[in-house]
Amino acid sequence: MPGQGDTTRAASSGTISPFDVAVWCAAQGWPVHPLAPGRKTPAANCAPCREHTHPPQACPCTEAGKWCHGFHAATTDSARLGAWWGEQPSFGVGVSCGPAGLVVLDVDAHSAEVPERDRLLPGIAIHRGVNLDGLASGFDTLALLAAYRGRPNPVQDESTLRVRTPSGGLHIWYRVDGPGARYRSSTGSSPKVALAWQVDVRAVGGYIVAPATRTPAGTYEPVGPARLPAPLPDWLAAELTRTGHVVDDGPARSAPTTAPRPTPRRPAPRPDSTGAHRLLEPLLAEVHGCAAVSQGASFTEKLNRAAYTAGGLVAAGHLTDVEARELVTAAADEARPHQSHRSLAIINSALSAGLHRPLHLKGRP
Repeated sequence: MPGQGDTTRAASSGTISPFDVAVWCAAQGWPVHPLAPGRKTPAANCAPCREHTHPPQACPCTEAGKWCHGFHAATTDSARLGAWWGEQPSFGVGVSCGPAGLVVLDVDAHSAEVPERDRLLPGIAIHRGVNLDGLASGFDTLALLAAYRGRPNPVQDESTLRVRTPSGGLHIWYRVDGPGARYRSSTGSSPKVALAWQVDVRAVGGYIVAPATRTPAGTYEPVGPARLPAPLPDWLAAELTRTGHVVDDGPARSAPTTAPRPTPRRPAPRPDSTGAHRLLEPLLAEVHGCAAVSQGASFTEKLNRAAYTAGGLVAAGHLTDVEARELVTAAADEARPHQSHRSLAIINSALSAGLHRPLHLKGRP
């Protein structure tokens, strides 16, 4: 296996294979999963998983060694990685952030209308005297947040792994050590849970494209001297806590092993868990059904309805937040695999709205 510097140079010259990238990531303790060839979205599920909506944790495909359900199937097992990339050598490489103990700031540089100043840094009032002329992307809002806190700009943090994306954005990788807080994913366009406008957070419930992964648009290129993530700075941990990113249910992550992973077992259901799934499944089926129609399927409306209902079920104690997000995200990714950013923004917004309207099932207070 090449050294870290050799890996980067080989990636730039095109001599390193996606399988090499997957093995290198797994050696760092980062569970990986295949991405569709030439894309940054997970490889498609098997036919039964595409046809029937079900919780990823209950799917038998993981135990069978399939890559269904994206980051839920991620592993560090070398035999499984060899089988996956042996079957399709052009698969890209995704890293499951939660099990890897990673928090990645995904700084976007998309061309988009700049929102009002009260939406640039959620929870922070930007004084009218602050000149925002020229602000155009996540690079600007992250720098603004760091300036407000009197801290160094993470974009310029040479102590940690930073990866330039083909679209001109930047992934800033950090690790969360020990059994402390875990953080959830979010998008920088969410009005409820966001760190900054055009700054997405990749953590529990999400994945990140591995460095050195190639797409037709270009290569995810490491920049600067660091090739591994540094510990998450305390001030960023405080900001993630302030903006509602802490996952407050479920056990802290444990280090991945190199042995094949059994199918994760879901916790014992609450008394009305079956009823919650019975209520949510038709809505998820409507979302999933949009896969057969590329346009005019009312995908946004259906996804919004499912996520809002899931939020209400979480607020009433019938589902955990993590379970609700996984169910809705899986359906959205199946229906629209090439717009995960937009789907996640819809899900975050609708779930947050639903959390304010508990949906009690009959027979529960």
